[in-house]
Amino acid sequence: MSSVEAPSFPPQQQQQPGKEHEMQPRPESKAEGYRPAGKLLGKAALISGGDSGIGRAVAVMFAKEGADVAVLYLNEHQDAEETRRLVEQENRRCLLIAGDVGDSAFCEQAVRQTVEAFGHLDILVNNAAEQHVQTRLEDITDEQLERTFRTNIFAYFYLARAALKYMREGATIINTTSVTAYEGNPKLIDYASTKGAIVAFTRSLALALAERNIRVNGVAPGPIWTPLIPATFPEEKVEQFGKNTPLGRAGQPDEVAPCYVFLASSDASYISGQVLHPNGGRVING
Repeated sequence: MSSVEAPSFPPQQQQQPGKEHEMQPRPESKAEGYRPAGKLLGKAALISGGDSGIGRAVAVMFAKEGADVAVLYLNEHQDAEETRRLVEQENRRCLLIAGDVGDSAFCEQAVRQTVEAFGHLDILVNNAAEQHVQTRLEDITDEQLERTFRTNIFAYFYLARAALKYMREGATIINTTSVTAYEGNPKLIDYASTKGAIVAFTRSLALALAERNIRVNGVAPGPIWTPLIPATFPEEKVEQFGKNTPLGRAGQPDEVAPCYVFLASSDASYISGQVLHPNGGRVING
């Protein structure tokens, strides 16, 4: 653990899917100290779960690097409007599309809307997720199991399948997995299972698309301060969130988003089928 005592988050709890504007303190997801270098000039990106947290930070950094951004979100309209404001502040276009990524028809429609708006699609970021704490496997209902898998892995298949109709050589797909895919979590068994599936999906799709020169990679964040946290855990857990990392604190979305910029840019032109691990120092095997 870090020798510097990490601050506690104020006890707080929300209903799913969670809203960034209600969090205290607000996550650092505006890329305020980020220095762009034009790495994504002229690109068009689609980001699921882009209204807040990691997705928002990625949308803003992509915009700073020159990309237009389509943001998919469920129903967090106020958060999504703030993301659009931040993207447009960088003189880039931002398309907001509300709906359920667990629905394949919605994913097809969202990709079509993105291409109609921007003329092309170069970057897909599969990032939307949900999780529900259950102490015992027996308490995970069929409904919860299907819902978690639909949002967390089915949607990745749906969006990638739809996007590949338009993606050309040099395009890239980035999938958000999690440290739980590697460490496991006794109270998030279904969630961790989907995140493990995302790792296998990333590696397999990277192999399948190599001959088309479309790169596929992943990012496996550790404990990051996003709306998913107060919307998932009890207040006492939120208060201690992230303190069990070697760095002794939770990460911020702005500390994760540069991984996506790197993987989306030509800086990562020889990287595919890999996963980056911004997780506060946890050692990952596998």
